[in-house]
Amino acid sequence: MVPSFLRTGARARAAQPDTGQRVAAADAEVWMVFGMRVLLSVSALLTLYIGPGGVTLSGSWTWLVFAAYVLHSLTLLVIAGYRAGFSHGPLVYWVDIGWYGLIVWASGGTASPFFSFFFFAILAASFRHGFDAGAKLTLGSVGIVALSVLAAQGLASLHILLLRATFVLALGYMVAFWGGLAVDQRRRLALLRDVSRLSNPRFGVQHTLDSLMEKILRFYGGDTCVLLMQDSHERWTMNTAHHPKSGRAIGRSRPDADDVAPLLQLGDGAILYLAPPRHFNLFVLGAATALRQGIGKRDWHRADPDACGHVADLLDAEGFVSASLPLRKGSGRIFVTGARLRRSDAGFLRHIVQQAFPVIETIDLLDRLASEAAFRERQTIARDLHDSTIQPYIGLRHAVAAIRNQAGDGSPVAPELDRLMEMCSGVIGDMRDFAQRFRSGRQEEPELLIALRRQLHQVESFYGVDVMLEMHADSMVNDRMAAEVFQIVTEGINNICKHTRARTAGVVVEEEGGMLAIDIFNPATVPGQAPLPFVPRSIAERVQGLGGKLDVEADGRQTLLRIRIPN
Repeated sequence: MVPSFLRTGARARAAQPDTGQRVAAADAEVWMVFGMRVLLSVSALLTLYIGPGGVTLSGSWTWLVFAAYVLHSLTLLVIAGYRAGFSHGPLVYWVDIGWYGLIVWASGGTASPFFSFFFFAILAASFRHGFDAGAKLTLGSVGIVALSVLAAQGLASLHILLLRATFVLALGYMVAFWGGLAVDQRRRLALLRDVSRLSNPRFGVQHTLDSLMEKILRFYGGDTCVLLMQDSHERWTMNTAHHPKSGRAIGRSRPDADDVAPLLQLGDGAILYLAPPRHFNLFVLGAATALRQGIGKRDWHRADPDACGHVADLLDAEGFVSASLPLRKGSGRIFVTGARLRRSDAGFLRHIVQQAFPVIETIDLLDRLASEAAFRERQTIARDLHDSTIQPYIGLRHAVAAIRNQAGDGSPVAPELDRLMEMCSGVIGDMRDFAQRFRSGRQEEPELLIALRRQLHQVESFYGVDVMLEMHADSMVNDRMAAEVFQIVTEGINNICKHTRARTAGVVVEEEGGMLAIDIFNPATVPGQAPLPFVPRSIAERVQGLGGKLDVEADGRQTLLRIRIPN
């Protein structure tokens, strides 16, 4: 059996990008932006050729500047066409405005007709990367315009330079602002779509809450996300998620009501708090920002800055946005800490919780109903087990004891009857312990692991196939997901027993990047000969129903089923 290094090699091969995907056409947006760059560069070169009298040329080398920009644009287009996902980040547009500054300088400064080219870079960066990138590029364009004109004409056309720079600054800022709004709307709609679907309910409510907090943190780019909730028994639970770069796991605690009281004094609705700005890390100048938006209202009002500042101290943050949770039973709040939060962030956080927590409460209700139904079923099975199995063993022990008494101590079968009575007593004790654990639902090991071990032991007894089992994802598998995993593993091992001559196999269940990973593998029947391509239909349908993905990797060494189920 060769499980470890073969599985590692298979995972490495799966992680490598496909050669055909790397040499693929870029998406429509990349083609549009890079194509427009080529169109602008070619049109500038044609302008020099068709109407040279309308353009002031600084020298014969001006043609080389325009031709070099055409070559630069074509090179970017070719690279984008042969590299899927080619980055066209802000750096590419900073290079563009550098070229435009050179073109303006080479074509006469204020008399150049190519000032409008700057808006191509500002427009593309703003609608691709948001307001910050567009605003920075606008300021950079103004600086480059000023340098180009001053280098070409000095202070001779200062009034025209001021007009050009003001026009680029004003229109560029408007484009950056609207582009930032469009980018924010796309990101918000994507987040609302994600939180409306949330995680796979089979993983349970807690895993769903963890996934929601991580998505909110990634969206806001905050430092921490604190979720404070009260359950139906009026017990408080505090979940704290940290920025992914910190590498810290989500923390959970059960504080007392007195400990959470300061965090609940902010009232209902959304809250924005920003500490007084600190200049040069030396002194504080200005007042803190503390705003509140009530439930069902659109206007913002001043909140108590002292109470908000106390909460910020408890959270160890310079600022935060917060929203009350719309729970049918109980109460709670969510906090996102960070230094660059805005009023719109607080309002949108309220929309997120209004969208997500009714779904979470529904999942919680279904989870409790299913758990109660499972508990009642365990009670019924435990009673049936006692009546139908344990009682006959007790009767058997009584019958053996009666025979032992009739036989007497001198009988040659007395020692055998004593051993038989001991065996009956041991079996009865074991079955009573099992029935008690089954009735209460408590197991020293996860029920899925126990069931898989029992099933794989039967496979070894019936088919002679030695199956290695590793399980490292107990926290991600609740009772309903366990049933699906059990069926998937059972079907995979049965396929190995029925359709191959392998005498060894392996099953690994673990967490991989926030997903439930199931690997089922067996060595090749004929070493060096890869089997024909196949897809296990029943497993594929079950995995697809869970929203997961199934990959079959078969070569001359082993056959591996890679199953990934999202959270």
